[in-house]
Amino acid sequence: MEQKSKSASPSFSVRDFFKRFPDDEACLEHIFNVRFGERHVCRACGVESTFHRMSDRRAWACAHCGDHLYPTAGTIFQDTRTPLQVWFYAIYLFVTTRHGISGKELQRQLGVTYKTAWRMGHKIREQMEKSDFSGFLSGEIEADEAYIGGRQKGSRGRSTKGKTVIAGVKQRGGPIKARVVPDASKASLRPLILDNVERGSHVSTDEWRAYELLVKDGYRHGTVNHSKDEWARYDQLEGVNVSTNSVENFWRHFKHSMRSTHISESQKHMPKYLGEFTFRANHRDEVNQMFDRLIARF
Repeated sequence: MEQKSKSASPSFSVRDFFKRFPDDEACLEHIFNVRFGERHVCRACGVESTFHRMSDRRAWACAHCGDHLYPTAGTIFQDTRTPLQVWFYAIYLFVTTRHGISGKELQRQLGVTYKTAWRMGHKIREQMEKSDFSGFLSGEIEADEAYIGGRQKGSRGRSTKGKTVIAGVKQRGGPIKARVVPDASKASLRPLILDNVERGSHVSTDEWRAYELLVKDGYRHGTVNHSKDEWARYDQLEGVNVSTNSVENFWRHFKHSMRSTHISESQKHMPKYLGEFTFRANHRDEVNQMFDRLIARF
């Protein structure tokens, strides 16, 4: 069970980090606390008990029956040769950066090989993707798709040749959910909305035909016509502002992040990069919680 850290504070500076985690022992204790808490039901005896640290191994013992609990068991930390403090600092870098961190920069910051840095980076991205907001979005929603990659000469419409297509739904004033999709067709974009947006919500889109079944699917739907330079309008009947400005702003930041941080844009790893950026955007005002959430989910 995930527990909130007692040491959480509004800011999380480098000095704060090394004060909280001066060595591997402090990191191990933190893993125990965020995964299990000071008291929990022992898996062996079934009694809610306290646990005390064992001096001869990386484990805690149940005060009632003595069963051993290894906080890193079943996590990426279990058999790692990389010190826990190095792992923690890598996670710290991921949650405090604005645009992500490349493998080369992670190598430089951690003092490890590029292969190790690259592997650690993608493991952290996987956890960021898995640990994000999982509920339904509701209220005023914006839906849109974007394209990562070069423009193809001679292509018409929303051609995806040579590009990675990403789609997202953004709750105004709330979280965003985004994913890599095969293309910009109705078959690819419609499930994103059905799977993540509560029926009855108002969904703003552009006039792309992939969104034409939203009313039939149980949503209120408003469109803006970008081809006529219409970016926002007020729908008096619905009483809402119709625009896709928020989700498009997210795309702009994500594309800038990819260009400025990563030399090559691998389609294979794009879901991880997108998951990383989405997780950070959804939790940007709670850096400590971001950090603890990732530690608990590893």
